[in-house]
Formats: sequence, structure tokens, C-alpha cells
Amino acid sequence: MKTKIIHLNINGMTCSGCSSHIEKDMNAKEGVLSSAVNHETGIGEFIIDTNKMDREKLIDAVNNIGDYSVINEAEKKITVVSNLENTTMKDSSNDKNDYDLIIVGGGSAAFSAAIKAEGLRLTTLMVNAGLDFGGTCVNVGCVPSKNLIRAAETVYHATHSNFKGIKPRGVDIDFKQIIKDKKELVSALQQQKYMDVVSHFENLTMLKGWAKFVDTNTILVDGKDKYSATNIIIATGATTNIPNIEGLNNVGYLTNISLFDLEEKPESLTIMGAGYIGLEIAMAYNRLGVKVRIIEFTNRSLRTQTKDITDVLEVQMKSEGIDFLPNFRAFKFEKEGDNTIIHCKCPDGTTTQLIEKGKILVATGTKPNTSKLGLENIDLKRTERGHIVVNEKMETNIPNIYAVGDVANTPAFVYTAATEGNTAVNNAFSLSKSSVDYSSLPWVVFTDPQIAGAGMDEIEAEAKGIPFEVSKLDLIHVPRALAAQDTRGFIKLIRNTETDKLIGGRVIAPEGGELIQQLSMAIKFGITVKDLAESFYPYLTLSEGIKLAAITFGKDVSKLSCCAS
Repeated sequence: MKTKIIHLNINGMTCSGCSSHIEKDMNAKEGVLSSAVNHETGIGEFIIDTNKMDREKLIDAVNNIGDYSVINEAEKKITVVSNLENTTMKDSSNDKNDYDLIIVGGGSAAFSAAIKAEGLRLTTLMVNAGLDFGGTCVNVGCVPSKNLIRAAETVYHATHSNFKGIKPRGVDIDFKQIIKDKKELVSALQQQKYMDVVSHFENLTMLKGWAKFVDTNTILVDGKDKYSATNIIIATGATTNIPNIEGLNNVGYLTNISLFDLEEKPESLTIMGAGYIGLEIAMAYNRLGVKVRIIEFTNRSLRTQTKDITDVLEVQMKSEGIDFLPNFRAFKFEKEGDNTIIHCKCPDGTTTQLIEKGKILVATGTKPNTSKLGLENIDLKRTERGHIVVNEKMETNIPNIYAVGDVANTPAFVYTAATEGNTAVNNAFSLSKSSVDYSSLPWVVFTDPQIAGAGMDEIEAEAKGIPFEVSKLDLIHVPRALAAQDTRGFIKLIRNTETDKLIGGRVIAPEGGELIQQLSMAIKFGITVKDLAESFYPYLTLSEGIKLAAITFGKDVSKLSCCAS
């Protein structure tokens, strides 16, 4: 199959209905692979199979639709590409190839981009190195961490009860089997959800190797073979940021990449960093029988969130025996036999030595994977922390280069990465541009209780100058929490006082993450607090807390009966 992109100036369109009409009719024509028509610019973009359609037939087909007519072919570069032999994996020793699209990276954003590109019949090269195909989430991030978190929760519930009449009898932990099960899950999902999905793609070539930019259209793989494309997407992700501390590189520290492969349970674990990765790991490994200590150089955990949230979480961590040392800054590491000595500056300005008999885990944030890309050769704009600067269309300062996922200055979540990959391909090859809107983005930290949010918190609202009001409902007022005898946490809603629309929400609660999509949708579609308060909620569900939190803007729910309204 040979494909060709043709742009036509079309006369007679007056509204979006006209462009939709043309797209629908043209997509039904044999040989037309895709159509994108913009009534505002008057330009239609058509990808055709040159074996079944040519320019003249295409123009005739458009001219035969209603009162529309082609004036002339738009002055825009036309790309002619040849479909390559279907290959799942190739060595980097191949001859130079020209593609419609090159994707540098092999994670969720990259696969989303590849899937979109295949739908457009674009010849695509995916070049990946470092982590295996599938990237961070499936290999060393979301999947293994949440699997271990659930295993740890099973242990916790087998040893703790909220009910006086139930006496837990403990549990046997086979750590090696837990890790084996985790590895099997990761392997299965990596194959099923990534490799198998693209295995039948006719236009995708997957290549293992390190890519480096030669110019804005060309990359060099493993220092020897050149590949070029009309457009390039950078989706190389991010990795743990290792602080420059004396002796750290000599003590055999772990990151989330290496930690999850430990088959022998460490005696103890000192975690550097109290962000969401450090906190999730701390609670999981502590519940699996590892003595955990957290060193945080700021005054509290998860400092991106308001203090009322972190206060609840820290109380829970300390109750479970996790040592939390805020305002401690490590400045030197050294080995003393099997032990690691951590030299720290204390909150009062003095210094102390902490002894770690087990392992050191570095969880001090991430940095984008750009060091080997040769970005200096193309003058790509980056932030102070090294992330590639993109707009809401995933466009960089170079017209044909896009960046998506954790390597870009966008929210670092697997689901945002997937959306960004799709968006980048659409905007690179279509006249109908799309943008990513993060204003109602939901997120979850999988501690216990879970922390979840969407939209703005009160600090962000104040910074933006939005008139707002906050409602905060402690879970002690939620019947479901009372019945479960687990009232840890609260539900907080932020509304615009001028419109009554919900603009933000925060939840800290057991399984609180299951509530946040409702708040995200309410923010996205402009639902008012009055709407939330007057909706039906099933009784004795945690979601009823949303209704009660909405009512709290105007009433004291502690003085209302059950099923309050």
C-alpha cells in the first residue's frame, strides 16, 4: 500500500455541519483512508491509498457532494510514503528509512501515538531504549506498586480490626512469592496491553536503540544508522532524580526500578523523600514487615498538598510505626561494614548520624529523560528542570517536533500521557487541531487513607483571584464511615461563590480515589454545588459524603438526620 496526503481548498462551506458532511461522504469512498475538513480555513486534508484513489478522482468526489467545489490544491507539503514490511522488532543495523512519523520512546504515550498513527495509515518508527517497551507504568511504576500496595493492605487487614468483636490472628508473609506474582503480572500486562496490541499493525516498525537528533527531521540510532520523518514525537519519559550527595553513589542505593525486583525482604528501609512515590512505598513495605524510616528535607510530607491533608496522613503513618523525620537533610553517606551511615543536618541546625542496616531508597522526585537525545543540535526549548516545553496541543518551539508524557512540562500521569500521545499525532497530521484540558484532572495517591483531588485547592483559587468558599466534611459525619468504624479523613469541596460551580475537590479517605471521578466530571461540566446537594446518592455509600459536603456550605450536617436533604 502507498499512501498520500492531499490538501484541497474547498468552496461553499458555511458551518461545521458542512465540514462534517464532506468528511462523512469522503470517508465512505473507496481509497480514502481519512478525511479532516475545516470550514473556517476552507481546507480539507485527505489521506488516500494511491492504488485506489488519485488526486483527480478525489477532486471529482468532493465536487459531487452538494454545493461544494474544489478551487485549487492547497499549497502545502505533500508526503508520499511506502508501507514497510510488517515487523515487530528490527535491529538498528538497517539502512536509512524515511517515515511519516518517528516516536522516540516506548511507554504509554508512545503506544498511544502509535495506535493513532496506525489508524491514519502513517508509516511509523518507534525507537526505544532503557526500560522495556511499555515504559514506567507497567514495568516499574503503577502496576508493580499498586500490586504490592494491595498485598500490603491484605496483610494490614489480617492483623488489624476496627471492630472490638473481631480479633485478628495474624498472617504468614511469603515475600518471595509476592514478588514472583508481581513479576508475572507485569510480564503478562506488558505483553497483553502493549506488545500484543500493536503486533498486527501494518505500518509500525519497533526498534531497540538510543536515538539522538541530527536535525529536526533526522535521528541517529546507536550512533550509526539514520532515520528521518516528517514529524517526530519525543516520549522518553522520566526517571528518578538522584541528588548530588557525597558518598551516595557508593552505598548501593535503590530506586523504584530496582526496589521492586528485590526477592529478599530487607530488614529495614530508609526512604529519601516524602512525595507520593516515597509515601506509597513506605506504607506498603512497612505493612509487609519492613521497618521503614522517611527522611524529608522540607517540614512535611506531600508538600504539594495543603497541611490538613498531610496531617491526617502523617498521623496514620506514625500509628503504624513509620519513622518520619521532617526537616532532615542528608549531606553524606558512607559504608561501615554492612551498615550505611547517613549524615544529616537536623531541624535545629545540628548534625546527627543515622544507621541503616538494610536498604536506602531514593525517592526524591524525577527528571526527564533527555540527556542522550542530542537536543542541543535542534535548540529545543526546555524548562529550568529540563522538561520539554509544550503548549496545550503538545507542540514544541519546533513546528514538526512534539513532546508528550513525563518528558514534557505537563502533569505526570499515565492517563495524561496516553491522551497527549493521541493529541500529538492528531495535531501533527490533521487540520482539525485538538488541545488537552487539565483543569478537571483527577489524581490519586495510593496511601491508606488514599488522597485524591481534582481541580483547584483553596491556595490555587486564591492565587488565581477566584472568589471561593470551602466546605470541609469530616468522615465522622458520613454514615458509611461510621458503619465501617473507619472515620479517617474528610471531603473538601471548593466552589466559586459567584457561580456556585464546583472548581475543586480533595478527598482523604479509605478508597477515597473511587470518589474523585465524580468530582472531576462535576468540574468539567460546570455542575453547581446546589446540583450536587440535590442529587440522589445511595445510602451507606462513601459517595453520599459528596452530597453531605455540598450541603455543608449552607447547613450543619451534624444536626441533620440520616439521608439528609
